[in-house]
Amino acid sequence: MTETTGSTATPESGNPEGADGADEATPAEGGDKGSRRDRKAGRADKKSGKRAKKGVFARLALFYRQIIAELRKVVWPSRNELVNYTTVVVVFVVVVMAFVAGLDYGFSKLSLWVFG
Repeated sequence: MTETTGSTATPESGNPEGADGADEATPAEGGDKGSRRDRKAGRADKKSGKRAKKGVFARLALFYRQIIAELRKVVWPSRNELVNYTTVVVVFVVVVMAFVAGLDYGFSKLSLWVFG
């Protein structure tokens, strides 16, 4: 199985279901395993059955291992980049605030002029 960038596959097995994928045959090969809904609900034939046997603590541990693995893939900004991004956001917010304040002031003066 080739893994693409951005995959949600688990680091342990290489695919999200926990199966190694080598024993699964595609429908083109004549190994019909049932529909996706049947496989997801556990109604298809399973050879490993790992997913159904895991307890709640094992699933939580796997969940946190996957979180840590995903966080390691994140490209964190450097301090200079963070300061630049923050400066850009603050300046943009100040400009938009000034624009909205100007519109508010103009509309309030216009409403006083119209309605007296």
